[in-house]
This record gives sequence, structure tokens and C-alpha cells, in this order.
Amino acid sequence: MRCMSYPSNIQDMIDDFAFLDDWEDRYMHVIDLGKGLPPLAASDKTDQNKVKGCASQVWLVSERSDEVWTFAGDSDAHIVKGLVAIVLEIFSGRSTAEIAALDANDILSKLGLAEHLSAQRANGLASMISRIKSEAAA
Repeated sequence: MRCMSYPSNIQDMIDDFAFLDDWEDRYMHVIDLGKGLPPLAASDKTDQNKVKGCASQVWLVSERSDEVWTFAGDSDAHIVKGLVAIVLEIFSGRSTAEIAALDANDILSKLGLAEHLSAQRANGLASMISRIKSEAAA
């Protein structure tokens, strides 16, 4: 059943995850999403772009053109890189107001990820989301 409260790309992602029966399949899907993420330029892997609060190294870069935000990111860990890809899918290509309105925790819950992440990964994911929301609000 489709919930129309989310943009189509997010709903498509929720539908894709719903199709996967068990956590191991979802885990592999997250890793595959990370493999599809374009690599971040070495020049963008700076301390300024590093997300604090992540156990793995995570970098996020943001750019605003008119009212639309574009985010890019990378990580040195496969599963975390997949989580970066999910966060970018949720927030990239949206306005400041859309970013502020999105409930990432609800989306992650619908993906069936929230309850399966270690505390460290969950904290890192929260740090990525917080960083994007605060950059968009600034």
C-alpha cells in the first residue's frame, strides 16, 4: 500500500525494502546502494566535510542552487556508505522547507532499518541527518 505523504523516490525506496523479506537481504541491499554511490572527490574528503559522531569516516558535501539542495557523500565502510546513499536519496534535490518537513526517522522505520542498526551506526545516521537539516536551515 502506497503512502502518498512521501515524494515518489522515497516511496519507491520504501517499496523496494518492503519487498525484501529478511534483514540479511536488506543489509545486502544497503551495501548495493552504497556501491552505486558516485565516489566523492579526494579534495572533498576534508575535516570540514567529515560528519562528527560517526564511528566510520563519513563525509558530506552540500550545495544550494536557487532553493534546491544537492548533497554528496562517501564513507570508508560498505554498510555506512549504503546508509549515506539512503540519506542522500531522502534529502538531495529538495528545498529547505522540504528538508525541514521530512521525518527521516519515520522513513528509516518504514525501510525496516532502524531496529537492526547497532547503536554506533544509528548514532552516525542521526548525525548525518542532523548535519543535513542544520546546513539546510542555516
